[in-house]
Amino acid sequence: MASRSIPPLLEPYLAAAAAPNAAGSLVLLTSVLGTSANWLVLRYIQALLRPSGGAGTGIGFGAAASNPAARKEEEEEEEEEGEEGEEGEDGEEDEAAVLLVSFLRDLAFWREGLARLGVDLEAAARRGRFAFVDGLCGGLFGGSSPSPSPALGQGQGPGRPAWRRPLASPEPGALSKAVLDAAEQLRNGQAREGRAGQAEAADRSSEKRRTRRRSARGKRVVLIVDGLDLVLAASTPRPHAAAGEGPLAVAMKDALMDLREATHAVILTLASDSPLIHAQETPLERQHAWFALSLTHDADLLLSLRPLDTGAARDVSGVIRITARPTTAGIRATAAAHGDSHEWLYYVGGDGGVKVFERGQ
Repeated sequence: MASRSIPPLLEPYLAAAAAPNAAGSLVLLTSVLGTSANWLVLRYIQALLRPSGGAGTGIGFGAAASNPAARKEEEEEEEEEGEEGEEGEDGEEDEAAVLLVSFLRDLAFWREGLARLGVDLEAAARRGRFAFVDGLCGGLFGGSSPSPSPALGQGQGPGRPAWRRPLASPEPGALSKAVLDAAEQLRNGQAREGRAGQAEAADRSSEKRRTRRRSARGKRVVLIVDGLDLVLAASTPRPHAAAGEGPLAVAMKDALMDLREATHAVILTLASDSPLIHAQETPLERQHAWFALSLTHDADLLLSLRPLDTGAARDVSGVIRITARPTTAGIRATAAAHGDSHEWLYYVGGDGGVKVFERGQ
């Protein structure tokens, strides 16, 4: 039976990127048509937003994730916590923050998928542990002229969460700026400021004092980018004669290197369908192949999804292969303890539950 909890076989690999000694790690999730990586990204976010050492409860877990009354009660309890509790002797230092940039799916998709797993993104955002950059509606298909992105704590206008910002443009420079700004504010705990924009002055003052205490420690920001390769397909090809500009794939790779230096770890999803990798007849195919293969060689941890070689099966959704080529201590320790190469089967249920198991089980 598929479970909504994190599959035990995958758990150490999902947690490895957020380990304190895994700074600079690159995790690559590849998939092909028919084996979407959505469920794997959701499990990564679930694992990262879970408190360190906690398997059952945490940010937005349980009743508060789906019950508005319980969520309101949780908010009131958070505000009533004393300053001692806010300093969180070990807890907040060990917690990671997630910055999700999505070019394929909107916020509603991720909110609904994680709610099924018992994770409340809004509760995580209120605690400064989650932010969302909308590359789908704001960057690729926004349909409006680019405008400066306001700070996370200043909101985005009526009805838009303060921790959500649109991407002004899918160009590498705009992507880097949006991610760097959001990561800095998450790291310094500023995403919580003005969470509703209507708090009383005394509450705001208390919130700022707590923010300054968290700023001294900072957070480990894990960047998750879903569908970065879509930018290659949806963007206008660059003329090679442009001043100082090379192919878009090269510019994207350079921007990604900068983002790796500015965040604790980066998790990417890419399409690895055979026509995109092996054919290389069109400029798009050549750019995609170069981009995907270069990132594959750079990755510390590679999780690849593909269908069964024997065809469709009622109780198997596909095959997941894990390959670790660790250059950071955190992933190297995980590979040493749990193995650096595995191939398992997985099944994704209609309710969002997932089962990962070995062949023959």
